[in-house]
Amino acid sequence: MAGGSHGLLARTYYRCKPFIPKSVRWILRRSRISRIMRRHSDVWPISSSASGKPDQWKSWPHGKQFALVFTHDVESSEGVHAAPQLAELEIKYGIQSSFYLIPEGQYEDPVDLRNWLVERGFEIGVHDLNHDGQLYESRESFSRKAKGINHYLKKWNAVGFRSGFMLHQLDWLHELNILYDASTFDTDPFEPQPDGTHTIFPFLITHTENGTRREYVELSYTLPQDSTLFLLLQEKSARIWKEKLAWLVQHGGLALVNIHPDYIDFSEDASDPSKYPVALIEDFLVHVRDTYGDAFWNPRAKDLAQWYLNSRKLGVLDRGYVRSGTKKLIQ
Repeated sequence: MAGGSHGLLARTYYRCKPFIPKSVRWILRRSRISRIMRRHSDVWPISSSASGKPDQWKSWPHGKQFALVFTHDVESSEGVHAAPQLAELEIKYGIQSSFYLIPEGQYEDPVDLRNWLVERGFEIGVHDLNHDGQLYESRESFSRKAKGINHYLKKWNAVGFRSGFMLHQLDWLHELNILYDASTFDTDPFEPQPDGTHTIFPFLITHTENGTRREYVELSYTLPQDSTLFLLLQEKSARIWKEKLAWLVQHGGLALVNIHPDYIDFSEDASDPSKYPVALIEDFLVHVRDTYGDAFWNPRAKDLAQWYLNSRKLGVLDRGYVRSGTKKLIQ
């Protein structure tokens, strides 16, 4: 079951995080890898229980075999600087994607970047508010921050949201004026709030209060994050991406990945241990093109969410999260 506030340990970590050197943070995270792998080897990177198709699922648009969505969290000024380089690489391979920017984080609102991306057909989404791990500290503080998030959603003409650190409290997000959220994953035991949605298909989050119904589409990432593969696990190839993608294609699911421009080394020296070479991204793009050709639909996240919402209105049902008292159940 997805949702639920993250625990005391996680909250303490995010309060201390600004004072812990980045290199130390990676060492601390890597110290837990072996234990996590042993406990979750049966559900990561593939959880077979996530492959079930929603009730009355028909197909992706245009008869495509699967959907492929690229998303990008821009978390630092370095990421702002590198984002156009990543976008240019995707343009080279004919890929559409969505970039999520932090409104009040380590950098000021990058107006020029937003305009540059929109002019080239990319989507802009809102990534948290402050990206400090405190968004869901309490319902009262979230409600205050939700007003700020809604301000930027309107200012940026954005309809998509993603929380920092993939923290999630799905029923609270009805306070946001969003078409979709992308703060969850099918399976990822390496995240601070590791409860997955256990589905590789989009689904609807609904809430009715005082006779008023609110809803948004939830899009879970189904390919491991680049930071997990190449920085945390220190993988030297895109092998895991390719293997998981093949499984997603087999089951006709949504292949959604989160790639951070902050962590990509676009130079040729590859001397920064906090980054990985851009060749890994290009290798994956070449693999997708050469292996799957035109078998996939590559929408921006907002386009997929709108299609899904429209398809439900036309009678295509899904298994989604609904409110039942104080619990969210997956039907």
